[in-house]
Amino acid sequence: MDPRSALITIATLSLAGFLVALSAAPFVAKILFKYKCWKKTVRTTAPDGSATPIFSALHKDKETSTPRMAGILMGGAVIIVAVLAWLGARLFPDTALAQFDFMNRSQTWIPIFTFVAASLLGLLDDLLVVGGFGDSGKGGGIKFRHRLLVVLAIGLVGAYWFHFKLGWDMLHIPLVGDVFINGWYIPIFIVVLLGVFSSSVVDGIDGLAGGIFAILFATFAAIAFARGQFFLSAFCAVLVGTLLAFLWFNIPPAKFYMGETGILGLTTTLAVVAFFTNTVLLLPIAGIVLVIEAGSVAIQLFSKKVFKKKVFLCAPYHHHLEALGWPAHRVTMRLWLITGVACMITLVIALLDIIHL
Repeated sequence: MDPRSALITIATLSLAGFLVALSAAPFVAKILFKYKCWKKTVRTTAPDGSATPIFSALHKDKETSTPRMAGILMGGAVIIVAVLAWLGARLFPDTALAQFDFMNRSQTWIPIFTFVAASLLGLLDDLLVVGGFGDSGKGGGIKFRHRLLVVLAIGLVGAYWFHFKLGWDMLHIPLVGDVFINGWYIPIFIVVLLGVFSSSVVDGIDGLAGGIFAILFATFAAIAFARGQFFLSAFCAVLVGTLLAFLWFNIPPAKFYMGETGILGLTTTLAVVAFFTNTVLLLPIAGIVLVIEAGSVAIQLFSKKVFKKKVFLCAPYHHHLEALGWPAHRVTMRLWLITGVACMITLVIALLDIIHL
């Protein structure tokens, strides 16, 4: 496929993802409200067991009245678009419909597998939360260590596929070149996946996670396109379309939250896409807000454990800003802006790297 045709195809698929998700959103919202798919209690304790009065005060009203689990909107839309595109290519192989199939062994099988598997894990967690199962003081749902084990299993599958099936054994350093790491590719892949997974704490204010991940996946869609990875670019573009439709209903005041169903699929898939585009070392730049959010939680827990004092009024960082008196919309939009600037820097470096090579 030539770049011009690929660009039209990718834009069309992104629009399809947007329209499918936008059309389904009212129905999804109705179901979520009908079955009261929200938290029954607000988290009152941190992972270390200490009380979280500031967090509880900030979220006592919204979290127990706004449905979560709306990540099924994005997951469902991506699957619908992928299946329809695949069927169109199989039923009408000699027509223009054939070019819309973005299912590809070397580019999209693992990202789609990761997205679906992690989203299903998140869905199970959300179902337990809205059902009131688990430790209500910590928000309920699957224990963190159990979620971590499942994500680790997903990482092992992904690392195996990359290294043994696709033959990846190099770590790319932007503007420098490839470094041979052989079997070390597997633990590095898993560590990065778990690291990005830990940034799921960014989902905590109306519109925050949706906007950040829309910008991130749009950036990686552009990078994949520049690298000639048109199938991967199409997958990222479909995700962007569904995220924009989700944001239509998630900007303040949010009609629903993506919940773990959405955030787990997005974080883990982002890590996989970064590996596919040889930009894993640029991921901390593009995802600087994710680094800050996950880092603030780690710093807070470490400081409380070792020094018996808090660094932030409330962790993760966006809640610290809320505790300082920032309105939620100001926190959201400024973190969007930071992500946008960071992604522009990432895109410039990635494009220079492609030209350099």
